[in-house]
Amino acid sequence: MFNAIVLFILAGLAEIGGGYLIWLWLREGKPVLWGIGGGIILALYGIIATFQNFPSFGRVYAAYGGVFIVLSILWGWAIDRKTPDLYDWVGAGISLIGASVILFAPRH
Repeated sequence: MFNAIVLFILAGLAEIGGGYLIWLWLREGKPVLWGIGGGIILALYGIIATFQNFPSFGRVYAAYGGVFIVLSILWGWAIDRKTPDLYDWVGAGISLIGASVILFAPRH
């Protein structure tokens, strides 16, 4: 379980960080190398996800969605200085509950 959580966090940071670098390049006028770096980091995100032990690609990526929502809110708070409000936290909690149901529901 610990490894799964670490991989979710690493993949989330790679996706958000890579996307953020591309955002800065295209929207904020940063040099093209920022975009290239973002693309490389996004490729690493795809690689990191393959290390999960869950057998279903779709379920793993669906669960990542919940983790990414939380990490995106934290990224915005730390990097963009946008303080999350109550609805951000409620939505993040709901997304984590949904991700947990997707991954850990008893199946036959």
